[in-house]
Amino acid sequence: TLTPAEAKRLLKALEDHRLGLLFIVVLATGLRRGEALGLQWEDVDFRKHTIGVHRQLRRIEGHLVTRAVKGGKSGRTVYLPDQVVRLLKEHRVAQTAHLKALGMEGAGFIFTTQLGTPLDPRNVHRDFQTVCTKAKLGRWHPHELRHSAASLMLAQGVPLQVVSEVLGHSSIRMTADVYGHILQPQRREAARAMNKTLWGQ
Repeated sequence: TLTPAEAKRLLKALEDHRLGLLFIVVLATGLRRGEALGLQWEDVDFRKHTIGVHRQLRRIEGHLVTRAVKGGKSGRTVYLPDQVVRLLKEHRVAQTAHLKALGMEGAGFIFTTQLGTPLDPRNVHRDFQTVCTKAKLGRWHPHELRHSAASLMLAQGVPLQVVSEVLGHSSIRMTADVYGHILQPQRREAARAMNKTLWGQ
């Protein structure tokens, strides 16, 4: 996963990239690539700073299709960092103006091609590798942004249950199995806290 320093380096490389906000959203929220590609403007609540994750965009048998989110759930609500909300507002204005200049209407997706059509996951993968090379990070897969988001949240002390819900895992056990090693410092701190509470040391 990306370290905080590497994540900031990536953010710098994404500043002028056409799909930069897509990768920022994944890193900031831990969405799956398909979930991020399936986001539509109707899913965003700018007042509450939330986004509803209800569908994912996938390539199946040569066609781009949307499906319900993984696990067949009705979806989940994810809170957005203030900076991401600001960037989304700017992106909506720019996207609307761009499509209007082309005399076209988009399909409602937040992240699209220049013509307002859904993005192909394979092209997104290639673009991300190009950005990572620019940032001197080596070769990374977009899904590793999701892992990085979870790791960074846990390292900042966000409770495991909350991280599990943000990621849309079917159970907290799944989250613990994948990211449990990151909790070691917190577990040591818990032991120190009990030592201080019970024995004053």
